[in-house]
Amino acid sequence: QVQLVESGGGLVQAGGSLRLSCAASGRSFSNYAMGWFRQAPGKEREFVAAIIRSGGSTYYADSVKGRFTISRDSAKNTVYLQMNSLKPEDTAIYYCAASTTYFGGTNYHNYGHWGQGTQVTVSS
Repeated sequence: QVQLVESGGGLVQAGGSLRLSCAASGRSFSNYAMGWFRQAPGKEREFVAAIIRSGGSTYYADSVKGRFTISRDSAKNTVYLQMNSLKPEDTAIYYCAASTTYFGGTNYHNYGHWGQGTQVTVSS
């Protein structure tokens, strides 16, 4: 079992940046592919970014490609989401998720472990 705790959310103006962190505890962090998802009010949870177990490959939703970067630090058991050039439509609760597969992919059903979420609000 792995426990996930997100941090780093907040209020930022459009065009600004935030870095989200997700600290993992419990079973070996390196055994999990990691992903970030988000959910805006009245909308379904959507995929944002994913990174494979080794950290060698990443994948992004088209809506954030070129603006967001996912990374992981195995020494710190932490996965990050660097968010630049933020837009009001990026406003959502952001969730960190862990998958026992090599690459969790874009489907949230592939992820069996979730954090509690952190709110990101981008003002225009």
